[in-house]
Amino acid sequence: MPSLWSRTQETWEPRIARAQELCGSNPASGQLMNLYYHVLRFQATICDDVSAETTSSLDPSNFRSALDLRRAVSAAPRLATVVTESGPAVLAAELKPWSEASPERLQAALQDWLAADNPPVSTISFIARALLEPQAEFLAASRNLPPPASVGNRCPACGSAPQLAVIRPEGDGGKRLLLCFLCHTEWEFRRVLCPNCSETDHEKLPRYSTPDFPAVRVEACDTCRTYLKSVDLTVDGHAVPLVDEIAAASLDLWAAERNYHKLVANLVGF
Repeated sequence: MPSLWSRTQETWEPRIARAQELCGSNPASGQLMNLYYHVLRFQATICDDVSAETTSSLDPSNFRSALDLRRAVSAAPRLATVVTESGPAVLAAELKPWSEASPERLQAALQDWLAADNPPVSTISFIARALLEPQAEFLAASRNLPPPASVGNRCPACGSAPQLAVIRPEGDGGKRLLLCFLCHTEWEFRRVLCPNCSETDHEKLPRYSTPDFPAVRVEACDTCRTYLKSVDLTVDGHAVPLVDEIAAASLDLWAAERNYHKLVANLVGF
């Protein structure tokens, strides 16, 4: 069985490589992918830092309280540099007050963000996710959970909502899993079931796609007007769900124009 470190480390390089590959593949999402590529590289260094620590100091009984906010805050200046050098000027300007804020103020903001069940898209949400996702992912891996069965619409590791769905090959077809927005744990979920309101009528669960992103589609619900995107690895085995979901930002714009509301936005706010 691989070590906890190996399990966590192996997730970053494929994401970074895929983001770099997709940077120039679609002009509409090129700037987003360039930013995400550099944020992923930054997050991989945080993963290095977290993984150098022993897991005995982590308390998995209350997942979010086990996250080390002081460690996260100490990396904030590096994140600001990444965004200044590689991100849009608007985001860099929005981050500037936070990069100049006291560690205590930023730590309090991260604490408030964690206390919210599904915080809205904001600058602090971007900061929190960039800083805390590597820790959360490592902590979830350190718990050595067995492969989770269908446990509802909340992450079995940390209790957070799903950001997207993943269709993974199984037999002659594929199985649907949900992927947690915070710790990136995947868990099985029924194919014809809204993860927000539990609607099961397939006539009320439309799916939309575009030839530009054949493996990515909008999975919507006409009952509660929510949606998430799914990444189908039976269509494109080279796709990396977290990365391809962001690359297909045009599908989020399409859904918003039709008054669907995303269950949870991704790191870059779509």
